[in-house]
Amino acid sequence: MDKEENKESNVSEKDEAEKLKESVSETKEKKQEDKKTEHKEKKSADKEKITELTETLQRLQAEFENFRKRTEKEKAEFVKYAKAELMQKLLPTIDTFKIALKSTKDNEKFVKGMEMVYAQFVSTLQSEGLKPIEAAGKKFNPYLHEVMLKEKSDKDDGVVLEELQKGYMLNDKVLRHSKVKISEKSEKDEKREEKGNEKVQ
Repeated sequence: MDKEENKESNVSEKDEAEKLKESVSETKEKKQEDKKTEHKEKKSADKEKITELTETLQRLQAEFENFRKRTEKEKAEFVKYAKAELMQKLLPTIDTFKIALKSTKDNEKFVKGMEMVYAQFVSTLQSEGLKPIEAAGKKFNPYLHEVMLKEKSDKDDGVVLEELQKGYMLNDKVLRHSKVKISEKSEKDEKREEKGNEKVQ
């Protein structure tokens, strides 16, 4: 009887062990399935996020491209109409030219007409911000003047003796440098200066 009881208890222990194994195995499988499901859900969420970001990027690129095209168009129109405004201001000068050219037989009237055209033209350009660069008698300035000639002179070194071609600025920007002739000290002046410096020492 004891042997039979032992056998039965051994069988029941084996059954319990097998059930326990099955339970552990099921738990492992369930965990693996849960992990797979979780992984799939994460992948799906990542894909959605990537799709959303891609769409946002494409939208931004399209908006930027439209902005760039619109800006270019506005810039082109601005340049076009800025020129038109200047042309409109120059039209009276053309009218004055026509009147002056009709007076070619009378030399005095013709000269007076040309002077009027010149004054009107300069006045129009000055109203747009053009101003002449002062040069004659001024100290040479490399930002405003361009030296074409040098001449021995009793004046200080680097003084503008003559303006060969007028320079102009548009507001604060140099459009054309003044072409100038500047003074250069003669050898006598240099020697006199050196002697004066020696006496001072």
